[in-house]
Amino acid sequence: MQEKQLFEYAIIRVMPRVERGEFINVGVIVYCAKQRFLKILFQLNKERLLTFSDKIDLTEIEERLRAFELVCIGSTEGGPIGKLPLASRFRWLIAARSTVVQTSSVHPGLCIDPQKMLQRLYEQMVE
Repeated sequence: MQEKQLFEYAIIRVMPRVERGEFINVGVIVYCAKQRFLKILFQLNKERLLTFSDKIDLTEIEERLRAFELVCIGSTEGGPIGKLPLASRFRWLIAARSTVVQTSSVHPGLCIDPQKMLQRLYEQMVE
């Protein structure tokens, strides 16, 4: 039987109007050091976002989320952050921000398969 491993996750949120503190969960980031796993899963519900504000720049939000994805995979297109070690990339991704795309606080857990956990968390927190 496989042992459960410690993992950490954060919810990715879009806050169309930061000053109001309202947000929509759009994705999840999961990090498991032991399994060298760092992935993001997200999807924008554009219609839902536009109910918060018709002035929201959906293209900009998609670009920011794609940048998160590039950092996760360690792509050179992720800039200098994408070249950092896995743990540093995760810490950068979950750092507090006061922008339209933010993350929740970090939550720990135990899992055997971080990919399955990523999917499960996405289904629970986003869909």
